[in-house]
Amino acid sequence: MQLWVGLGNPGGKYAGNRHNIGFMALDRIASDHGATPWRSKFQGEIAEVRFGSDKVWLLKPATFMNLSGQSVGEAMRFHKLTPADVTVFHDELDLAPGRLKLKTGGGHAGHNGLRSMHQHIGPDYGRVRLGIGHPGHKDRVAGYVLSDFAKAEGDMLDDLLRGIADGAPKLAAGDGSGFMNAVAQRTAPPRSSKRAPPDAPAAKPAANPEPAPPPERPLSPLQRLAARFK
Repeated sequence: MQLWVGLGNPGGKYAGNRHNIGFMALDRIASDHGATPWRSKFQGEIAEVRFGSDKVWLLKPATFMNLSGQSVGEAMRFHKLTPADVTVFHDELDLAPGRLKLKTGGGHAGHNGLRSMHQHIGPDYGRVRLGIGHPGHKDRVAGYVLSDFAKAEGDMLDDLLRGIADGAPKLAAGDGSGFMNAVAQRTAPPRSSKRAPPDAPAAKPAANPEPAPPPERPLSPLQRLAARFK
């Protein structure tokens, strides 16, 4: 059994925030794969989804971002899970919007949700890092992550979430490459393999024709007479 955690802040006020992209990812997986209804448990909202024989619990902590680890630690203790059984979906400033990367272990890079996870379960859990871009200066980060995605980013966000849901069975099976490929099919679909036919080669210039022989001069009367007796 696995535990997938989406990081975010509860309540309608924060629903569209960049900081809530982890919640959005789990909501899309639950919707597209027929998860059980969300219910309150472990200081959060939890649902169950199956991918063949792989059973996954989806957890959205309701403790607010800074205390996310409390909810996750409680769920792990109840189900007797280890950090290796946990995958966290979270926003990532250091990736461009629409980009995604997988990672296991490492630091929290100042992310308050990950900081809380480290405090409660240690660093050795899996992560799905969801790019939201950087505002350009550290003083603007707090306001940026708590702002909604712009309307112009709607298609990008939808493609990313669709790709995550498409690849969820691969992720549950431990196939990270397959998961990434499924996301890429949505966010960077392959271009058509058909190419325009190459330009026809330029016709070679015709070879210079042999020069015509000079016209024969008319025979003199003496030459015509001599020719009669050859």
